Amino acid sequence: MTTLREGVVRDAVPQQARRPAFRPDIEGLRAVAVLLVVLSHVGVAWLPGGFVGVDVFFTISGFLITSLLLRELADTGRVSLGRFYARRAVRLLPASSLVLVLTLLACWSWLSPVRIASYAGDALASALYVSNIRFAVTGTDYFAEDSVPSPFQHFWSLAVEEQFYLCWPLMIILVAWCVRGRLRAVLGGVLLVVVVGSLALSIVETGRSATAAYFGVHTRAWEFGLGALLALGTGRLRRLRPVPAAALGWSGVAAIALAAVAYDGTTAFPGVAACLPVAGAAAVIAAGCAGSVRGPASLLSTEPMTAVGRWSYGWYLWHWPVLVIAPQALERAPGVPLKLLLAGGALAAAAASYRWLERPVRYRPALRDRPVRGLGLGFALSGAAAGAALLVAAAPPPIPTGRRAPDLPTVLARATSPADAMTALVSRGSDLTALPVNLVPVLERAAGGKTLPQLEGCHGTFTATAPSLACRYGPVGASTKVVLFGDSHALQWFPAMHRLAEQNRWQLISLTKSACPAGEVSVTNDRLKRAYPECDVWRRGALRQIVKISPALVVVASSVNYRRQVTGDRDTQDRLWRDGWSRTLDTLGAAADRVAVVADTPFFPSAVPECLARHPKRAGVCAQPVATVLREPAWRAVVADQVRGRGMSLIDPRPWLCSDVCPPVIGNVVVYRDTNHLTPVFAATMARLLDDSLPVPRRPG
Repeated sequence: MTTLREGVVRDAVPQQARRPAFRPDIEGLRAVAVLLVVLSHVGVAWLPGGFVGVDVFFTISGFLITSLLLRELADTGRVSLGRFYARRAVRLLPASSLVLVLTLLACWSWLSPVRIASYAGDALASALYVSNIRFAVTGTDYFAEDSVPSPFQHFWSLAVEEQFYLCWPLMIILVAWCVRGRLRAVLGGVLLVVVVGSLALSIVETGRSATAAYFGVHTRAWEFGLGALLALGTGRLRRLRPVPAAALGWSGVAAIALAAVAYDGTTAFPGVAACLPVAGAAAVIAAGCAGSVRGPASLLSTEPMTAVGRWSYGWYLWHWPVLVIAPQALERAPGVPLKLLLAGGALAAAAASYRWLERPVRYRPALRDRPVRGLGLGFALSGAAAGAALLVAAAPPPIPTGRRAPDLPTVLARATSPADAMTALVSRGSDLTALPVNLVPVLERAAGGKTLPQLEGCHGTFTATAPSLACRYGPVGASTKVVLFGDSHALQWFPAMHRLAEQNRWQLISLTKSACPAGEVSVTNDRLKRAYPECDVWRRGALRQIVKISPALVVVASSVNYRRQVTGDRDTQDRLWRDGWSRTLDTLGAAADRVAVVADTPFFPSAVPECLARHPKRAGVCAQPVATVLREPAWRAVVADQVRGRGMSLIDPRPWLCSDVCPPVIGNVVVYRDTNHLTPVFAATMARLLDDSLPVPRRPG
């Protein structure tokens, strides 16, 4: 709590802003924001950019919260931090805690047991208001890209908001103590610095990684700050003439609508693109200060809009878990008609929670007038939600299993012909019914399996530009140098190569980078939503290192699933792919004694561990026809022709993975960790088969 001099307070707040004033147009603007978000999540085709509704919310929040703080300054001459945070706790936590706990129960009951621990982590982060940080990390994890959306993902915006409001009241207090007068002007200057600095960070970070920027409080603070600047200028905004104010308001509505219609999932956001909806929201708020009857306030202030605005917080909380979980619980395809019906149900839940939970708690005198009690309730609710998350993580639903299956490593180790034994097991995999009781890895861990280069920081992430040579594997003193080179589809073979390095006394050097093809082809990055020059720089460095190493053997593997990331028409893409591989193979052929290329592995339509968890008694339904999972056959043929034309070794792992169909489990081993990467356990089991297929290195290191 801080007390301010009367003169400072008088300077800080215009006389007109000292009286609380309900703004029905802002309530209606909340309705616009939540409608955009919900309809976008429903999948309405003409609103692909409805996610900008969150930015509208942020701008509204900055205006309203700052107006509240300024009124408190005017009325009492002080800002009570305890009262401020107690109001936030009482306003937000009852509904959010209820949604968190019920969503956790729904996840446990209807969603994949494989993801329960992850969902519980999401819920815990949401209860602690740090979920934006968690989703920023997982959102830039290449190996998490096939995961279905979390039912808690929408809590990121609440986390961003609360993180901002941990700082903003403190900043007001600090400025109040440091200045003798003209507090409003100084606050405006501070806000201007925040807005400009945060917007600059947003633009820079979006150019580097749109996913990280999307969830960052540092890249979103300017949106709250712009709303706060409007609150400081309320007195002047009230003097706007009716016609210009109306024009300003309708132009703001048009800006928001344009962003919602023109933007989509490929838009680099927030960055510069966020300026359009934020400026639009600011224009609508500013126009409403003048009270023009010709402006959008005439529409936004109607009862249907204000009603949806009142329920907007609850609707935002309820709609996303309902849309994610209900189709799976109902075992229905999540089409737009079903989602519209579910969104309507979520609106009804929001209205009910507002009527019987949010409003009674918010206006309860014992909580409203006693900040300590409000804060105590907030801590209790957050603690209960966090405890529920920990409980669910500790007690995941069981996955039923059936009989024992042949132990794949043992069968291959004892087989006279491992290739024939593998063919027999693969053919039996398509007839799988219940999951074997001796399944490895267990499904809960299959998706999280990591290789040594990942654990030791030797695998190149999206931002890496220099290959790491510090991590070398194999027996100490081994002289024969072998390089594993490529993208994550090369990394997946590391467990087998590591085992062979130990057996054959190789020095194994792993040079791999996520989403970066081995062929010299420039690609874009879907996760970063931009060009991917880091790949080209890293690849050039890796090839230079291979030339310098002059290895006895280079083993190359790379995904072929890059067509969408290569610019140009189909003929141009084909030419770039062919020429890129030609250059890479020429470089490797000149540098190494032997070169072997491992053909690409299958791509399943959904993550294999999650499919198996959904169908533990009918695991065979997760198998896929070979023709549907071997993507880009033409590009596969290009690579094969380039390899054979240079007299290099081409290793086709298809017989180890597929017959007429590609089973998800072979013997007792889960084959895939997601849609297209082998589990480390399965890859290690393939060491003997890979050893029989590799050319024998000749040159000592």
